[in-house]
Amino acid sequence: MRSDIAPGATFPDYELPDHEEVPRRLSELQGDDPLILTLARGHYCPKEHQQHLELAAFYPKIAVAYTKVVTIATDEHHTLQEFRASVGAQWPFLSDPGRIVQKELDIAEYTDPEHDPMIPYTLVLKPGLVVHSIYNGYWFWGRPSVVDLWHDLREASAEIRPDWDLSAPGLRAAWESGDVTSFHGWDRKAAAAAGGA
Repeated sequence: MRSDIAPGATFPDYELPDHEEVPRRLSELQGDDPLILTLARGHYCPKEHQQHLELAAFYPKIAVAYTKVVTIATDEHHTLQEFRASVGAQWPFLSDPGRIVQKELDIAEYTDPEHDPMIPYTLVLKPGLVVHSIYNGYWFWGRPSVVDLWHDLREASAEIRPDWDLSAPGLRAAWESGDVTSFHGWDRKAAAAAGGA
């Protein structure tokens, strides 16, 4: 991985076609939520299937916690669709058969010239594609477990959510005065109401 891709750095805002061949930009998929990004070897790899099966089982908690997931793989469109369907994933899979990400991040897995995959990394990104943590999954045990992700997401969410601790000084007073800008979800409702007024 390029040396500038490290905690605190901003991950590149790639735009690639998704499993429905719709061009999608990472920043748009992320919105203002944390993002779990997997850079996957592809459909052929049993380790990818195992990791993605675990993510799919964990997905109801990810979704209810205002967190997003995106997978980028070097698979062609139909193979990518099969990969996504075979693990029961409900999040976007982006196709990069031209290996743009692999080349730009310098993550070619040179020990597998047959498939020419990316070294499988998993990243937890704070809003703005800011890198919180990076896992190198060349060996399966290097990939994050659900427990690792839970800890990372707890830490990242506490950093980015002003309303993480409702007993924080000033929050109750802001709420009672009608200032909901620090409250996740309520800030959007207030902005929408103001726009419709």
